[in-house]
Amino acid sequence: MFENMNENHIVYSTDSTFKNNLTSEPKTPLLIKQDLRIHLIRLKGDKLVTVVRGFKGQNKNLKKLGSYLRKKCSVGGSTKKGEIILQGNSRKKVLQLLIDKGHHVKLSGG
Repeated sequence: MFENMNENHIVYSTDSTFKNNLTSEPKTPLLIKQDLRIHLIRLKGDKLVTVVRGFKGQNKNLKKLGSYLRKKCSVGGSTKKGEIILQGNSRKKVLQLLIDKGHHVKLSGG
């Protein structure tokens, strides 16, 4: 019955010497310097999208960075599978915004 239980599932213990050593994923601050690439991809219907790849860290921080870029560029887009997708050709503006935040950025493709 309890073979799948481990210490991570303990809610309460009456043992006064019990220490719950939960290990969570390391927290990465949003402003950590990242090595990013900015791609320009042409979709069907001759539509362009700007894609930022190479982000390492928590998905929460990636979404924050994606939201920041979408607001500053005044475009729509999404954050999926470790990359930020922005509608249209916003490479130059995204490049400057990321450099101002302290990231290492290079244009790639397009």
